[in-house]
Amino acid sequence: METFLMILMSMALAGMVVFVVLAFVKGKDNRRGNFAKSGACLFLFLALAMIIGSEDEAFQTFLGILMLTAFVSAVVFAILALVKGKGYRLRNFAKSGSCLFVLLVIALIGGSIGEETPIDQEVTTEASAEAEEKAEQEEEVKKAEEQAKKEQEAEEQAVKEEEERKAREEQEAKEAEEQAKKEEEERIAKEEEERKAREEQEAKEAEEQAKKEEEERIAKEEEERKAREEQEAKEAEEQAKKEEEERIAKEEEERKAREEQEAKKAEEASGTVSQEQAVKVAQDYLDYTAFSKSGLIDQLKYEGFTTEDGTYAVENITVDWQEQAVKMAQNYLDYTAFSKTGLVDQLEYEGFSTKDATYGVENITVDWQEQAVKMAQNYLDYTSFSRQGLIEQLTYEGFSTEHATYAVSQVGL
Repeated sequence: METFLMILMSMALAGMVVFVVLAFVKGKDNRRGNFAKSGACLFLFLALAMIIGSEDEAFQTFLGILMLTAFVSAVVFAILALVKGKGYRLRNFAKSGSCLFVLLVIALIGGSIGEETPIDQEVTTEASAEAEEKAEQEEEVKKAEEQAKKEQEAEEQAVKEEEERKAREEQEAKEAEEQAKKEEEERIAKEEEERKAREEQEAKEAEEQAKKEEEERIAKEEEERKAREEQEAKEAEEQAKKEEEERIAKEEEERKAREEQEAKKAEEASGTVSQEQAVKVAQDYLDYTAFSKSGLIDQLKYEGFTTEDGTYAVENITVDWQEQAVKMAQNYLDYTAFSKTGLVDQLEYEGFSTKDATYGVENITVDWQEQAVKMAQNYLDYTSFSRQGLIEQLTYEGFSTEHATYAVSQVGL
């Protein structure tokens, strides 16, 4: 609040000076009004000074600055009255007198404040002494309360320590009892473990005897199983041969049906002469051997057809590409040996998709162990191998370690 009042006093003082300057600078018509405004600012300044009072030391400093300013201004205007011409002398003396008047007024205000200040200081000192005495009394009461509180806490601590001592003694007695009980339980457990160990040893010996008898029984059953498997394999081979003959007959019927269908489509189709020829050649190729889709297109291109004609032909014949994959897989196995993965890779190389190639390999009748034996014999027909080297070569060709080992044993290594 005092800061705000000081700001208002500064503004009032500045307004007073400004309106005084305007009264002399502007014409005579506005002089009276500017002097009135300057007087109003001075009145406001004095009123604010009375409100602030004598307790504000900053205000006393401010009054000192104003007094110094008024004194300097009076001296300056007096010098100007003597230095400048006669036309400005009266005006400058008037200004100097105004500054002296302001100086006297400020001095009176500062004097009244200075007289009141010692009284206020005495009152303040007495109030401060009473406050300090009261604070000391409160401090002594507080210390007495703290001392009583400490004594009470010491008594409570002693009671608490006694209770803790009794609790420790009870805990130690309980732990000793539990330790004795634990040692007794450990002794009983140890005797139980020894008894169980003896029983387990006896059971183990009985189990080994039973296992030996079981192994002999299993060996006998294994011999009987192998005999049955050989018989079943022979019957399965005959059954597979019969199913193959039936499948060939069915394929022949389906081929004839496709030829009739294709002939009908050929009549309805609007292809060019070269495309119709390509369709006919593609069907002829499929009648005596197996092709993949891309492989058949390449074969037609080799025969002189354009890629467009070859593609048209392959797209306009009735063919099951998975069935072609089965046929080609069987054809490969008819003249050489393959592992399962090797045969899939070979069909993919011929242009079949991985899906069709896998279908073709999984839908043929083949003994992969027998294929491993054939490939092992083929390798030995043109070069020499150690047992381990031949196993690794067959594994590299895609056979499992079990099949490779079986094959090497069958060829005499």
